[in-house]
Amino acid sequence: MGRCRDSSGSTPIHPTGPPPRPRSGATIGIMDVTRAHLPETYRVRARPSPTPRWSPMSDEERFNRLYAAHRADLERFVYRRVPPSHVEDVVAETFLTAWRRLDDAPAEPRPWLFGIARNVLLRSIRTAGRWNSLQVRLAAEPAGPSEELAGTVATRTDLTRAWARLTPGEQEVLALVAWDGLSPKEAAGVLGCQTGTFRMRLLRARRHLLHLLERLPDPGPLRAEPLPKGVLS
Repeated sequence: MGRCRDSSGSTPIHPTGPPPRPRSGATIGIMDVTRAHLPETYRVRARPSPTPRWSPMSDEERFNRLYAAHRADLERFVYRRVPPSHVEDVVAETFLTAWRRLDDAPAEPRPWLFGIARNVLLRSIRTAGRWNSLQVRLAAEPAGPSEELAGTVATRTDLTRAWARLTPGEQEVLALVAWDGLSPKEAAGVLGCQTGTFRMRLLRARRHLLHLLERLPDPGPLRAEPLPKGVLS
């Protein structure tokens, strides 16, 4: 699993019953699943399972808890990667896929959901023929405190200018750590690659960003601010 995966399949959900299992090779676009197709709470009464097993709660309860706990984080993840008008559709299709793959959900499902959403996004942009990697916008706030970067400062303007010069792949690995708040192991799971592979990509992206920051033309006196945790260290 040394190389990153970038594909996933899903099908529309029926609001009054369980969704059908996917046909081989079947895919849908992100606009095929909207709020009109899904109940507000994403409740589904029954879902066939190929391997029935005992569970302390029903599939419906498990899914509703998953949705309630991670919807906001997933929306923020998607928002930084698509136009605002597409966020709702991508989130809906991601939860649709999560419902159909509920038995695969790990104990910590947040990176798993991010991985599903990323595959939905990659499939849609390849279909549209726009680009082969996800471009990531800067978030307004970092995922955590920035004590580790107390000695490294740059203006927000500098960071924005340097960020635009990174490749989409470099933006993605930095954003997963700095703004999505994932560990290298979790981020590697989102990208579908080994942790060591992700760490190497992250190191290269940080070095490139630092190189760009050090060589930006001086725009004049601006207020210095600490960079978000995870961007450079």
